[in-house]
Amino acid sequence: MPRTTWPVLARSRIRYSWQAFAGDLSGGLIAALIALPYGLALASMMGLPPTLGIVTSVVTAPITALLGRNPVLIGGTASATVPFIALAVAHRGIGGAAQVCLVASVFMMGFCVLQLGQYILKVPHAVVTGFSCGIGAMMVLSQLSSMLGVPLAVDRTTTNLLYQTAVVMRHAASARLGTVAISFAVIAVSFLAARINARLPGPLLGILAGLGIATALGIKQGLVGPIDFRVPPFAGFSWKPADFRTVLPSGLGLAFVSSVNILLTSRVVDHFRGRHRPLMRTDADRELGAYGIANLGAAMFGAPMSVGIPARSLASVRCGATTRLSNLAHAAILLGMVALGGSVIARVPMAALAAVTAWVGIGLLEWSTWRRLPRMRLVDAAAFLATATGVLTMNAVAAVALGCSLYGLHKLWLQRPRRQSRDAGFSLHGSEALSAGRGMEDTPPTAMPSQARAIAESLGSPMEPYGQKHD
Repeated sequence: MPRTTWPVLARSRIRYSWQAFAGDLSGGLIAALIALPYGLALASMMGLPPTLGIVTSVVTAPITALLGRNPVLIGGTASATVPFIALAVAHRGIGGAAQVCLVASVFMMGFCVLQLGQYILKVPHAVVTGFSCGIGAMMVLSQLSSMLGVPLAVDRTTTNLLYQTAVVMRHAASARLGTVAISFAVIAVSFLAARINARLPGPLLGILAGLGIATALGIKQGLVGPIDFRVPPFAGFSWKPADFRTVLPSGLGLAFVSSVNILLTSRVVDHFRGRHRPLMRTDADRELGAYGIANLGAAMFGAPMSVGIPARSLASVRCGATTRLSNLAHAAILLGMVALGGSVIARVPMAALAAVTAWVGIGLLEWSTWRRLPRMRLVDAAAFLATATGVLTMNAVAAVALGCSLYGLHKLWLQRPRRQSRDAGFSLHGSEALSAGRGMEDTPPTAMPSQARAIAESLGSPMEPYGQKHD
């Protein structure tokens, strides 16, 4: 069983400092600022009341912070869950969303009990870095319309982000100069703060700079605006026999997509933090169990599923977050913002939040991997590029499956010579071939007949005298 949270917190309390506390608070604040518009927008896209996208973060964050494995992994409403929940809402309303999320949560806890999370840990490193690079590019490209101030009705439900980007760039000439100035200032201030001191809350300073520019220019369009937050009632629904044919498959698909996103995002966050040690097998199962339990609470209100969000988690880390307190602070600050209806938050430009997301995405583009790309093995380079491209044109699960399939094809290709040697017309089989191979282990290669030498090579027998260097 994985270690409990309380002993870990007790040991970490000795090393905790005011600097770490400030980093956790600033990280939680910037994560809450990013979560606010995303939660509202994605819940609306699913056909749910916008505030339910905020309920997801507020309800699930304390549970995942205390039970989860990754201390700085911040969850929330994600675009990967939109198709499943939107379909359920279209057929059965908020009760349908509660049903499919409830079933998906039970499946995730089942994955934990059956210890299926360990198989995600076997994803090759090139696929993980390709996934990270694709997520970074997605974070940049998905914010172009907000950063340019181009009001376009782009179909956000499509998974082809390159198509969305092409639509935005065709209207780039109509960009608003004030919005572009805010976006550029936020990114520039964030990079400058990180260059001066990595512990400085660069994104928060960038948002303050964007708020100052918007106030100076008198910009009153494209702001977050006031938010009316009320505690939602419990979602009501009833089970029918026909629901098991529709809800169970949707719940299983939602659980699988959410599990893959959670574990891969956790690996990317660890990679970004500099934690390159391989995870224990129980770590992945613990993460799935924590999110399964947390999503049960969200499903009671009909709120969307919570999965790991790279933008919030990595922005929090860049601001200095190091412990679980950052996740708790993210939920508390988010609840305070929407419950108290802060007038300052209402005046924050959406372009500033979009620029923070783009700034975090730029840091995820795996620049070191691009420099090493010409020296990498062909299969590693192909898997990296295929996964990164797949994230932009398909979805995260399909992209990871595509990258992993290249390794499967590569393994089959390496086995091709063995098959050719077996089909070359030799008559030795089974124990006869094995004894023949063993008998030739000590035979010098020059004394071997060509046919016997081919048999020995196909069986993997040594082909060189002891001590001779292999080429």
